[in-house]
Amino acid sequence: MHKSCIILLLLSFTSLLSVAQINTDRVMNIGRNALYFEDYILSMQYFNQVIKVKPYMAEPYFYRAVAKLSLDDFKGAEEDCSLCIERNPFIVNAYQVRGIARQTLGDYQGAIDDYTAGLRYAPEDRTFLNNKAIAEVQLKKYDEAEKSFGKLIALHPNYYNGYMSRSQFYLETGDTIKALADIDKAISIDKYMSGAYAQRAIIKVLHDADYDSALADMNEALRLDPKEVSYYFNRARIKYHQDDLQGAMADYDHILQLDPGNTMTYYNRGLLRMQVGERNKAISDFSAVIKAEPDNYFAIYNRALLYDMIGSYSKAIADFNVVLEQYPDFAAGFFARSEAKRKMGDMKGGEKDFMLALDLQKKTKYDPIDEATAAAGTTGKASGQAADERSESDKNINKFNQILVADAHTEYKPEYENKIRGRVQDQDVQVSIQPMYVLTYYERPDAVRQNIYYVKELEELNDTHVFAKKLLLTNSEAALLSDQVNYHFASINDYSRLIEINPSNPLSYFGRAIDFMLVQDFASALDDLNKAVMTSNNFTMAYFLRAVVRAKQIEYELSTASSQDLDFQAKRKTDSNDFAAMGIASLGGENLKMEYEMVLRDYEKVIEDAPRFIYAYYNRGNLRCSQQDYRGAIADYTKAIELRPDFGDAYYNRGLVYLKQGNTAAGTADLSKAGELGVVAAYNLLKRLSD
Repeated sequence: MHKSCIILLLLSFTSLLSVAQINTDRVMNIGRNALYFEDYILSMQYFNQVIKVKPYMAEPYFYRAVAKLSLDDFKGAEEDCSLCIERNPFIVNAYQVRGIARQTLGDYQGAIDDYTAGLRYAPEDRTFLNNKAIAEVQLKKYDEAEKSFGKLIALHPNYYNGYMSRSQFYLETGDTIKALADIDKAISIDKYMSGAYAQRAIIKVLHDADYDSALADMNEALRLDPKEVSYYFNRARIKYHQDDLQGAMADYDHILQLDPGNTMTYYNRGLLRMQVGERNKAISDFSAVIKAEPDNYFAIYNRALLYDMIGSYSKAIADFNVVLEQYPDFAAGFFARSEAKRKMGDMKGGEKDFMLALDLQKKTKYDPIDEATAAAGTTGKASGQAADERSESDKNINKFNQILVADAHTEYKPEYENKIRGRVQDQDVQVSIQPMYVLTYYERPDAVRQNIYYVKELEELNDTHVFAKKLLLTNSEAALLSDQVNYHFASINDYSRLIEINPSNPLSYFGRAIDFMLVQDFASALDDLNKAVMTSNNFTMAYFLRAVVRAKQIEYELSTASSQDLDFQAKRKTDSNDFAAMGIASLGGENLKMEYEMVLRDYEKVIEDAPRFIYAYYNRGNLRCSQQDYRGAIADYTKAIELRPDFGDAYYNRGLVYLKQGNTAAGTADLSKAGELGVVAAYNLLKRLSD
């Protein structure tokens, strides 16, 4: 975040500063709300205020470190953890966060020291043990790493990540047999984790050239995780070795739909298009690479060959010039340019290049290169992997016609286990219901957006033009960016002035409530929504928003209770017979039960006033799931589907509930329909059910 942006943010935050000075516990709680809901930039602003008022407290430094780690500010996370530990050396998770930050920064010994310190307090913690072992591998302390992995597996014999990490260690030390044995064990523990199949496939490619078996593994990985770009890339690589060029290009096409800026894919597709004679399309691919990477001399050279093939000799020579200036001893390049010059009628220039190429061959002792092959740009695949592939760090221009692959050392790069990012309580949850719909101004740009049915009450709100932005209904909320944080704190002040002028206007309270919700101040949002419904008893969307905010509060309170104050060691095991594994927890405690009843009453009020408002039924179905009222949940999802037959999320959630009840046929049918309507997770779950 730019310094000017921080200054603006703090200026607009002064209205809450006095509160922080009086009640830092409340500001800390709001900050943790924001952290839980992955609003990292916003959360840091709250922790900053607590630190400013009470710099001796350890906790705000720790939570700010978690936010920074989630934003890839590893140095900042390390520094905040150090400040936390200075104030309270018994916050065990601070050693974990600092260890992860140091490991990412390449300070492997510092990371080992932190994990060792953490293990003094939690000697059997598998995350500390796993990350420590990986750091020891990164320092090439193989004997220590083997002991650490041995202890980890002995203590946690069914720990999937332990076997996967140790397999990477065995690959590092060259023991492919043990590496494959560990991956096989990991798959036997959890056959629904795509990474194990993908890693096993690459081992089979690199060490055994067993392409048929590798393809089967990569297909399985893609069935389990159909959006993972690297899997398509590696499957294309396998198909290439099987001479299935059309199949490889189809995978490259799909990658570019998922990741339009993937230059490695453009490069490889360009090479394949050269081979099959799609010259203009190949030129387009190499031009895309050059636009993104102007100094990619391999792409420039291949484009030069293509220009020569289609008769654009001046463009070819211009590209050859660029490459030969960078690689003045590239004999094949001078041969190719000599041909282009001759075709243009520059016989003297062509002869000069030809003689220079011959001289370079003698000096550099290169094997003679067939001129026709060089001019045509054909790969002439030779036996053996080295003749077919070039790693991305290999800058030998003579390998211009080899497909590009990731560097060998990154194929099995050990990845420490990061249990800190995102909603830590959900890290091990494999199946969860689709989330509730909320009112907001922002939606994740990568969200697969379903068509939102016309909601008269929402349109009427937007038509008032009281709100500076258009209100949306979505279940793919976006975290606030820094300028948006600043905007909404300023907007809170603007609404406050309007309320002072006219305290009976419900829209002002409603607008400010949305701002408070977006900055994760749920208590203030509820206060304003209470006033909005008091001043306008038929304010349907205020009741809906109040239910949403209360549900968010319940979710956060449950996460705090179940995780014992954001305990990052908490684990949830996936169990098809345990509905809690679907991301649903039972509410406990009289206060939470009362809050639950209040949410239900608000949804009932919304449905009474707007009986065709499908999102109220859907959200109430989610809430009933949380109380294990499955019959009520099914009734709500069914009503939503009756009102909107293409409501994919409702089909998906109802399918999960049917499965919980043992009605596999109905559950499978609903999941199939949900997948058809764009809920990608449905296909992953259907795959599990078929095994």
